Formats: sequence, structure tokens, C-alpha cells
Amino acid sequence: MAVRLFEGRRLIKILFVVLLLVLLFGGGAKMIVAGGAKSLNMADRLLGQGDGARLLIADQPYGRGPRQSLDIWVPESLREGDRLPVVVFFYGGGWNSGERGDYGFAGRALARQGFVVVVPDYRLVPKAHWPDFLEDSAAAVAWTHEHIAKLGGDPDRIALMGHSAGAYNAVMLALDPQWLRAAKSDPAVIRGVAGLAGPYDFLPLEKGGRADKAMGKVRPIERTQPIRFARGDAPPLWLASGEEDDVVRPRNSQNLAAAVVRAGGSATVRIYPDIGHSGIVMALAAPFQNRQPVLDDATDFLRGATARRIAPAAKVVP
Repeated sequence: MAVRLFEGRRLIKILFVVLLLVLLFGGGAKMIVAGGAKSLNMADRLLGQGDGARLLIADQPYGRGPRQSLDIWVPESLREGDRLPVVVFFYGGGWNSGERGDYGFAGRALARQGFVVVVPDYRLVPKAHWPDFLEDSAAAVAWTHEHIAKLGGDPDRIALMGHSAGAYNAVMLALDPQWLRAAKSDPAVIRGVAGLAGPYDFLPLEKGGRADKAMGKVRPIERTQPIRFARGDAPPLWLASGEEDDVVRPRNSQNLAAAVVRAGGSATVRIYPDIGHSGIVMALAAPFQNRQPVLDDATDFLRGATARRIAPAAKVVP
């Protein structure tokens, strides 16, 4: 009897996963844009590579506002006294949508790779506008730097990662020091940024579009553009885009990287064939990780950016 019940539940789970995958593969981009991150997160949870990661803390406030909270994912093997590299992941959604709970797939994927992963919410349009979401993002990083040592992370090895609007937030914090300084933190805490399909050079704004609603009233509007703050001493950038992305064109990554390199900094561009704007973040989830090596490439960069820095040996005076 117990065996039949187990097999019945297993069959129901398999049928559910098959249906979910049909929906995801059949209309993945549309589903993500319309809130499909929740479904993607569910598919990742059901089809994930065993456990390997766990939610250490949920709904941790980093500020006083209703959207100023974060979740923390860690490797399942985390032990007391560990000091692992840290990734703060900012989700996308055009600055007008997104919930940290729907991005557990990103937290789990990166935690399985050995990182402590912080996934914050931030204020959104229409209740908030530029620079509210940048101020929140900076506050989340400042909180992480102050508290992560007690939670298994290394405050001296923090990198940022984001998708779309989240990549914009991450890159702006790395390039323009004013945001972390305003959060009473040190801009030097950021060791590198991995940006997925981020808008970095997108003037003129599309009238009535998401960026226009989020920042269209800012003057001068150039203040909103990451490319304006390209500098040689910025943290290294890894900027990835899907070749078929018609929401945020790959030229955003290419233009910013070229500007940073011209200034003497470090920036790498990776363009993935056969995927679009949503596909590049979907590649972090278990059902899609084999389509493109986005997770492997991003974590290779993040490991290098957060590698331990060894102080030079003192010179011996003869």
C-alpha cells in the first residue's frame, strides 16, 4: 500500500514537471516577463541537482521599508567559522516588478557553486523612481558587508550580479561611488560585477517605456547611464548578453565594456547564441543550465574576482 502511494505521488510529480517544462520551453520568455520567475523557481526546485544549497535566512530587513528585506542562500555544507565568497544578486523586472522569493533558483545555483548568496528586494515603480532602487541596492550591499561575516561569508570578498534592471543596479553601484558612500559604506567592497543582459547605454529613452517611467524625469538624463561613469579603476566587469535579445540589445554590454577598457579598466563581454533576454537568466535554473554555459562562465568570473588577496611579503633589509 505504501509503495503504491509513493509511486502515485512520484507519477504526479513527474507529470507536473513535464507540464511545467512544456510551458517553460513553449513560452519561456513571455512567462518570465509576465511573472514566470515563480514557475521557473518551482521547476528548478523540482528538477534541481539534489539539495546542495539551503535558505539560511528569509526576510532579513536591511532597511525600514516594506521592500527593504533580503534572503540569504548558502551551500548546504556551510559550517561555523567558514568565510566563503559572497554574491549579492539583483533580479530584473524593468524596475517595476520582481520578488526575491521567486529568485531562489539563482540563490540555489550560486550557493551550489560555493558562494553565500544575498538576494534583496528593492523599491519599484510606480511607488519609487530613480534613484530609489539604487539607494536600496547600495543599502543592501552595505548591510551585507557589515553582517555577512556572522553568516559564513567573507566581507572582503563581495561581488555583485544581476539580470536586466538588476544588472543596471549592480553596475551603477560599481561604477559610481556615490551610492555606497551615501549608504555609509566603502565602494571598494565590490570586487567585481557579473551583469546579465543589463541596460548600460540606452539613450534616448523609449517614450512610455519602463526606463522612461523609472527615470524619465531625471535631469540631466545622462546621470542615469552607467556608461557615463566608465573608469579605469572600477571593479572588473563581466557583461553577458543573448545574441537574440531584442529587449536590451547586446550593444549595451559591448559599448560599456569598450568604454571601461578605453579608460584602462577590465571588462569582458560574452554573447551567447540562440538565447534572448529572459533566456540568459533562465540558464541559471536547473531545467535550462545545459542550454548555454552561463552559470559556469559567470561563476568562473566571480571566483576570480573574489579570490583571496595575499598581502605582499615584507622586504628583508640586509
